Amino acid sequence: MTTVTRTALVMHSAKQMYDLVNDCESYPQFLPWCSGATLIESSATHMVGRLEIAKAGLKHSFTTRNTLQEPNRIELKLVDGPFKKLEGEWRFDALSDEACKVSLTMEFEFSSKVLSMALGGVFNQAANTLVDAFCQRANEVYGR
Repeated sequence: MTTVTRTALVMHSAKQMYDLVNDCESYPQFLPWCSGATLIESSATHMVGRLEIAKAGLKHSFTTRNTLQEPNRIELKLVDGPFKKLEGEWRFDALSDEACKVSLTMEFEFSSKVLSMALGGVFNQAANTLVDAFCQRANEVYGR
């Protein structure tokens, strides 16, 4: 199993960062490995979304159910996809009205060795660069 932990201090509010991460339908606009995103279900406390991963001719999708605690936390759990396990948590800890600490912890394991060999590098790189990608997106959307 692979565990990824990343943090960043940003000059954007916890609510702004929460909103960016929770807007899964915009992911294909700024995540190079994400070729599609579908919001399946949404409420004030949860959302279910499907992401398509595409790189080097490989294409797979996975669905997560995210538990929402606006504006501080998003917990994600696998519904279906090429994983044996996929769980994670985004945290947005306010440092002031205009700054926060963004933290991501993610654990994943592919359902087979073949999938791990085919997608492991792509997904590991994607997971390791997610926080940076969202920080860059925040600067584009909110200015900086």
